[in-house]
Amino acid sequence: MHIEGSRVLVAGATGVLGGALTAELVGRGARPVLAGRDAGRLAAASARARGAPTVLFDAYAPSSCARAVRAGAAELGGLDGVVTAFGAVAFGRAEGVGDEVAEHLMAVNFLAPAAFFRAGLEVMGEGSVLAALTGSVAERPPPGMADYSASKAALAAWLGAVRREARGAGVRVLDIRPGHIDTGFADRAVAGTAPPLPAGADLHGVAAAAVDALVSGAELVRTAPDGTPVVERRAG
Repeated sequence: MHIEGSRVLVAGATGVLGGALTAELVGRGARPVLAGRDAGRLAAASARARGAPTVLFDAYAPSSCARAVRAGAAELGGLDGVVTAFGAVAFGRAEGVGDEVAEHLMAVNFLAPAAFFRAGLEVMGEGSVLAALTGSVAERPPPGMADYSASKAALAAWLGAVRREARGAGVRVLDIRPGHIDTGFADRAVAGTAPPLPAGADLHGVAAAAVDALVSGAELVRTAPDGTPVVERRAG
């Protein structure tokens, strides 16, 4: 994707990671539309992003995710990319995490991004890209995070199938799998208390690697053992 002038919807743009991705996109000349659930925080994010347009969505209502994509496309005259950078987390042993929490995690971390991407496939064409933050837990689920990891792994599996489906239409799918990033996310868990976590990866390094991957046509961003992001052309 040619980044200069590209039209990219960032869902979760009011969050720490979504904000870093937005700043990286704006710094490279992209034209983002910012999606979030809080109008006040969206207005502040827009001010930081040179007045980028905004749209509202509720991650627990998939139909609102699809409407956000269509509204963003209408605002910018089309979309070249849709990026999801939001989610929910819960901690605790598998037998202690209730069914309602597990359902919430699956709705926010899998079904909502999938709704964004289904709508994206309807409005975007050849040369466009779908990109999601899944995280390293999608492939290396740690103890105490079974349901959270399962929701991210579900999204990663879905992306893998869609990647193969969409190649014929010239639409690329990017899976961004960073390790732990200290964004305060763990302090806002819907259930449980975070276990000891490793040192956080560099937020701006991850954001830069993600945009590098968007530009280069890569399909995967992962974290190396030393914590640095690695961009891979093929996801396998």
